[in-house]
Amino acid sequence: MLEVNHDNFEKEVLKSKIPVVVDFWASWCNPCRKLYPILEELSMEYNGKIKFLKLNVEECPDLASTYMVMSIPTLIVFKDGNPCDRKTGLLNKIDLEKFISPHM
Repeated sequence: MLEVNHDNFEKEVLKSKIPVVVDFWASWCNPCRKLYPILEELSMEYNGKIKFLKLNVEECPDLASTYMVMSIPTLIVFKDGNPCDRKTGLLNKIDLEKFISPHM
């Protein structure tokens, strides 16, 4: 899964032609680490339909603040450059699929 930051956020998220799920995370966050393999799996299963990206809130606190990320992990779905849905906390694969399916 690609890591986004200040340098590539606009290109990879805001200008994406397909919906994007951005995982706002930090390395010290245990639920974030548990969520990663599930997101990796979904990114392979839904390749070309929806993009999954990671954003480290410690490295990009201003982007986290811009999107009002107060807790991690937070997943935000972007469609046509706009945030359209969000979930906070650890989700299992079934719940993640339910979360993303309306946006594809």
